[in-house]
This record gives sequence, structure tokens and C-alpha cells, in this order.
Amino acid sequence: MKVCLLYAGKDWDNAGHYYDEKAIIQDLGLRTLFLAAAKEIEYEDRKVKSVRDADTFIEDTMKKVMMVPLESEGEILYRQEILKDCLENEDFICRLYDMVTEVLKKWDKLGRREKGKIGTRDAAGSLITDIHVLQLLVTGLSEVKKLYREASEHLHSAGFREFGERLWAAFSEEMEADLKKLLKDISFFANENKHEELVNSRMVEKPRIVMGCRIGDGLKPEGFRLQDIATELRKNRSQNSTIGRAQDYISSLTTDSFSVKKDRAVQTQAAQMEYQMVRYIVSCCTPFFNMFNRFFDQLRFQIAFYRGAITLEHYMQRFHIRSCCPKAGAREHMHFRELRELVMGIEQRIEPVGNTCDITDKMLLIVTGANQGGKSTFLRSVGIAQVMLQCGLRVAAESYESGIFPSLFTHFTKREDSEMNSGRLDEELSRMSQIVDHLGDSSMVLLNESFASTTEKEGSVIAYDIVRALAEAGVKILTVTHLLSFAGRMYEEASAAGDSNVEFLSAERMENGRRTYKMIQHAPELTSFGLDLYDEMIGELKKKRKENSKNR
Repeated sequence: MKVCLLYAGKDWDNAGHYYDEKAIIQDLGLRTLFLAAAKEIEYEDRKVKSVRDADTFIEDTMKKVMMVPLESEGEILYRQEILKDCLENEDFICRLYDMVTEVLKKWDKLGRREKGKIGTRDAAGSLITDIHVLQLLVTGLSEVKKLYREASEHLHSAGFREFGERLWAAFSEEMEADLKKLLKDISFFANENKHEELVNSRMVEKPRIVMGCRIGDGLKPEGFRLQDIATELRKNRSQNSTIGRAQDYISSLTTDSFSVKKDRAVQTQAAQMEYQMVRYIVSCCTPFFNMFNRFFDQLRFQIAFYRGAITLEHYMQRFHIRSCCPKAGAREHMHFRELRELVMGIEQRIEPVGNTCDITDKMLLIVTGANQGGKSTFLRSVGIAQVMLQCGLRVAAESYESGIFPSLFTHFTKREDSEMNSGRLDEELSRMSQIVDHLGDSSMVLLNESFASTTEKEGSVIAYDIVRALAEAGVKILTVTHLLSFAGRMYEEASAAGDSNVEFLSAERMENGRRTYKMIQHAPELTSFGLDLYDEMIGELKKKRKENSKNR
């Protein structure tokens, strides 16, 4: 049975990743989100009581799902509707995840991951393990149905409604009752102590097997068929007790019955008959095994994503970051209000400054302005929001609308380190070449201080040629740059064209040099106001000297 809580009509198959997910995770700081999603917050009287240790499974799940973008508005809406149900029924999701996790842990102890090693030293041991697994699956499915039934009237998404319909169709009330009766009937075999006459036990489980056959040539029975099998509770009579000896004596006088206890060969044949009958019954459950073999793995994985999404929502609430359900729109448009850099908010435990932009009919955005003005933070906030939009998560903004770009790339400047086999410029050009080789029909490229590792003149020429080529190829480009010649040239061309597809933003700087960390529509300036930072640094040094002199 398929779970289908991440996609309509199919389960997770781990296909369709972003080309360079490692760069996206590093450049946008997404590891912080993966880890935060795995650290559930515990509240007491609406105050944070504690933060649990990270659930590594949820952390890994968030990474996998977030790095596989959805490619249509329908897919995004499908997942968003399910997430809405999850946020409104948080207790149901948490209980379901914990229950399914416990089922899989018990299954692992039965040797699920090492089949043939644990509990399978002999045929009888292997059969006992299969019975325990069957019991585990039936009990687990019954619990899933119970949890779903309790929450069903509050679940409105198509994904959860169809999940319930499939579950009831595949594991109907009739099938559930039949399987529970079957397990009860063969429970004598799964009890490892079924043949032991325990002195302290008043009741023991005994099999009752009824078989039919016909008499063949030579009065030999043939065509055996199972008519009934059951487990009966009987009083435990010790073989050496008075009643036990009397029962054996009466059996010896009865011509149509006999005891198997005194004949080892007959006892062995009776045990073999028990095994064959139970093996046959369990083998009839193979279609059930096949139907639900991957069900609990898929259910845990898919619910883990939504549980992580709930935790991320808690973090946004904790740091007073408003969130919204983003909208997938046209690729030429990008509109957002009070968009915040979520990773910085979680890492620094603050409410980041929000930015508002209304970019229509533009495929190229160039951001310039003062150093330390929040340009890179702004670019990361857009990149993080785009990733979250494309995996069905809520975004750290009052509203967010953008196109869908399954081919998303980041090209952030990197520090030179021992892993580099060449200079920084060569490394940047090499990464850009790989991006160009893997561009798709719907591509977005985020450039942060790219080609700043060479001279301003040479870097501007390189940036101009590459950005123009990408823009002409229909690629959506968002670039933060200090290459003023490049930005100025692009602005002149856009102004001359009149109807241009280029938008220019600048980091706002007040007259006194204070940064607001807001991006505003503004023409590129001829300076990055680096002297502001120099003056600020000198001011801090003077302040420290005065403090030191007072302390003396």
C-alpha cells in the first residue's frame, strides 16, 4: 500500500535532486534548518521548557526532502494542504510518528535488516519470527487506523482523506478480524514454551489441529487437507501427577487416540505436522506481507518531514518570525513582504530585519550598496524561501510569491583553503562552468560577490559577459555585487532600453552612515562606503582606550 503524503499517487523515491545540493546547503546555511527541525521544543505554560536532542532520522529526512524540488503548482498545493492539516493536528502527527518508529524498532529486533541471521537458526525459529512480524504488522496497522479514526474529522486535505480510504480498502475491518483470529489460532506455535509442562503454570497453550484425508491403495491415507487449527488453553497436568497418569492410562485403552509423549518418533512426526500446517497458513499471508512490507518505512519517512516542518514553525514562533504559505506564480514575478533570513534568526535567536520587494516582469536582479548593509543576508533569505517554497514548507515572511525553479544554483564566493587545487578565480570559473552545463528550462542562479577575487576591472568584464549570457538564455538571476563597473554598465543599458527586464536594489544607508539592512530600489552607487566601516572601527578603538584609561 502506498502512503502518498508527499506526492499524489506515488511514494518517495529519492529522485530529482538539485544538481549541486552540497553547494546550496552550504551557501544558504540549510544545515541549521535540518538540525532545528530535528530538535523538538517542549513547552510548559506557553514557555520554552527545554529543547530535545536532535532526532537524526528527522534531520536526515528534512535534508532529503528539501533537496528534491517539486516541479508544479499542483504538487506544491498538495503538500501545503497536508502540512496545514499537520499544523492543526500536531498531537496526531507526533503520536503517529512515535508509534510507527516503535513498530520499526521492534521489527529491527526481529531481524528485519539482517534477515537470515537473527531468529532464523532453524526452520521452526524462522517461522516463529515470521509469526511475530505478522503480529507486529497487524497490531501496528490497527493502531494506525485507530489514530487516524480519532483525528479524521479534523483532516481535510486530499492527501490525508485518500490515505484513509486506501488504508481501509487495503486493511478492511474484515481482514483485520480474520488476521487477528488467525494469529490467535496459531499462537501455540509462536510460544517458545508450548511443549514445556511448567510446574508453576496453571494453564498451557495447546494446539488443536483437525485434518481430513481419504484412504488410498493399501489403506494408506492421502490427500491431506487442513480443516481446522486453533490454540486451546488447558489445565497444566504434570505427567507424573495422579491425574496425568490416569489420563495416559485412559488414552492407552482408547483405540482411536494415543499419546505422542512416549514414542519419540511419533512425537517428532507430530511436531513436523504442526510446523507444516502453520508454515502453510503463514505462507497464505504472503500477499499481506508484500502489500505492507514498505508501508511503515514510507509512513515514518513522510510523517517525519511534516513533524520537522511543525518544529520549524515552532522556532519561527519562538523568535517572533511570521510565516506564510507561499504561492507559486510566474517565473518573471517575485513578490514578498517582510521576508526574513530564517537561518540567521535561529542561529542568533533574534528576529531578523524583514525586506519587502515587488519585482514584476524581471528576470535579473542586481543588488549593490554599502558594505555590511545586509545584501548577502537578503540574497540568502530569498534562496532559503525558494527552497522552502519548492518543497512545500511555509516561508519566513508575511507573504511570498515566486516562480518554480527546479534547477536552482548558488554561486557564493568561497575562502581559499587547502582543498583548492588552483586560485580562487579559477575555482569560481570552474564552478560557473559546471552550473552552465547543467542549466535547465526553469533555472535560477544566485550569485553572491562572484568574481570579486580578481581586479575590479577584470571581474566586471567577466561578470558582465556571464550574466548577459545567462539572461539571454532565460535564466532567472539574483546577484549581489561590489563590481561597480559591471553594475553601472548594466544600469546604463537598462536605462537606454526603457523596457528592461533588470531590477536594481541597493542596501539602504542613512546620512549618518547607519545601515538599516533594508533593500530599496536604487541605481548602483559608485562606492560601497567602506570608509564607514573604517570610521566605525576607529571609533570603537577610541572608546576602548578611554575605558582602559579610566580603569587604570
